[in-house]
Amino acid sequence: MYNSFSTSSHKTRTIKGNIVDIASRRIYPGELTMCNGQISSIKETIAEYDTYILPGFVDSHIHIESTLMVPENYARMAVANGVVAAVCDPHEIANVLGVEGLDFMIENAKKTRFYFNFAVPSCVPSTTFETSGAVIDSEQVEQLISRDEIVALAEMMNVPGVLNEDPQVMAKLAAARNAGKPIDGHAPHTTGDELRKYVETGISTDHECTTLDEAREKLDIGMKILIREGSAACDFDALYPLISEYPGKIMFCSDDMYPDDVETIGYINGLVRRSVSNGVPLWDTLESACQTPVKHYKLKNGLLKEGDPADFIVVNDLIEFKILSTFIQGYQVYDSAAGVADELYQSYIPTGTEVLNKFHAEKIEKSDISIKYENENLKVITASEGLLLTGKEILKAKCDDEGNVITDVEAGVAKLVVYNRYTPADPQVAYIKGFGLKRGAVASTIAHDSHNIIALGCDDEDLVTAINVLVIEKGGIVVCNGEECKCLPLPVGGLMTELRPEQVAQKHLELKEMVAEMGCRFQAPFMTLAFMALPVIPELKLTDKGLFDGVAFEFTSLWEEVTKKV
Repeated sequence: MYNSFSTSSHKTRTIKGNIVDIASRRIYPGELTMCNGQISSIKETIAEYDTYILPGFVDSHIHIESTLMVPENYARMAVANGVVAAVCDPHEIANVLGVEGLDFMIENAKKTRFYFNFAVPSCVPSTTFETSGAVIDSEQVEQLISRDEIVALAEMMNVPGVLNEDPQVMAKLAAARNAGKPIDGHAPHTTGDELRKYVETGISTDHECTTLDEAREKLDIGMKILIREGSAACDFDALYPLISEYPGKIMFCSDDMYPDDVETIGYINGLVRRSVSNGVPLWDTLESACQTPVKHYKLKNGLLKEGDPADFIVVNDLIEFKILSTFIQGYQVYDSAAGVADELYQSYIPTGTEVLNKFHAEKIEKSDISIKYENENLKVITASEGLLLTGKEILKAKCDDEGNVITDVEAGVAKLVVYNRYTPADPQVAYIKGFGLKRGAVASTIAHDSHNIIALGCDDEDLVTAINVLVIEKGGIVVCNGEECKCLPLPVGGLMTELRPEQVAQKHLELKEMVAEMGCRFQAPFMTLAFMALPVIPELKLTDKGLFDGVAFEFTSLWEEVTKKV
């Protein structure tokens, strides 16, 4: 039976239900007593209960900025889905604002009881092939890594920097090792001797695997694998067999997740449900969702043991995993009937958490994004649903009467623009296939990892309009189709809003539906678009400095070289 309880953490309270003991792999009827925010006792009984009590879930790797919300409002979404802790990489806002952005996230997070565990961004900027708003060098990493709020060095995306022993990269890795804190990895398609050298530096996790073979190779040399299921990158279906093959070495993460997707498909609780329904043993599933992240990152949230902080969830059964209640530090912060409780928040004196941003781009004109014809062999980026990896095709360029290359809607080719928002510069242009857009344009200031303006469209007029709306708003997501134009402003760093989850979900869904009406076939069009500027993930990407070949790791021309006939 399930009852609602007083929210005070200082009173002695007892909750009855079936205790799900992951450590001993037992389920038994019991009474959990807590006082002063801790579990004082767990006693086995002979009664029968129809609810289950288990440790809260953990998201082992998330960029909170990708939820479009500041931490205090992300926490509302998390606890409603049984998540009590997250390992957060503030890489996005750090690329905009540096240490100031990291401090903003930490201070905002302190408003809640939620277990926010931050990692120091290791790649700010991620590469020298794009313009970011800030730099965090090895000296700053060494200072930051010792802070109590910091549990790890965040994903090391600069694989070439590791392999070539770049001094700055090696100094950052050494700082984490010296501090005794884990180092997260980001090494898609890295294998063999290069993978071994990468791991020998102390890098212990990877969340970029998309195939079992890739993941197994990394697991077999000692890495832990984070199975990612986000709005754009969806790897669970490919990787879930690993949960039982490598117990204790698998974790779940979202990486990048929109609140409207959480509403429809669930969060970590959704992955737990899917794992069990796919035949993965319950204990291996719960170990991945609850226990392994706590042990790996040395997190402070409780694991349903006497003496632990009273952090746990109550669910209806071990099939659906419907969250009935979430407790953190003895406070009932969520109830399925009443919603998120005020007790999620704590008494807090803010210390300089004003809205921050960095945005200096000016409006553009159509002539700024025109491309003159050079030859018929145009390099085109190819994008696919559910993948951050892109491909390359050589297609015949289509031109207007003035010799300007134009989009080819019939061939599925749209124009892609990336525009520096930090310093004066010309927009960069490329062409892309796969989104399916038939008309209009979309634009955003979420463009991994430096978060310049990125836009995609079939019509230059709409492209310019969308980009200029972002210039006016100083950040956001925009969809334009002729005279119709909708915008979700993101004033915090051009990445986040202070709206609550349900408000963000509704506004984001409206934009997504508009894009779908314009022909886009992607489930997460804005998330996928954001990764079209990330040069560290192959094959072709566009940054504010030009078209980038992620395989050769160098800039490349829009045009394939024409071989002259002898």
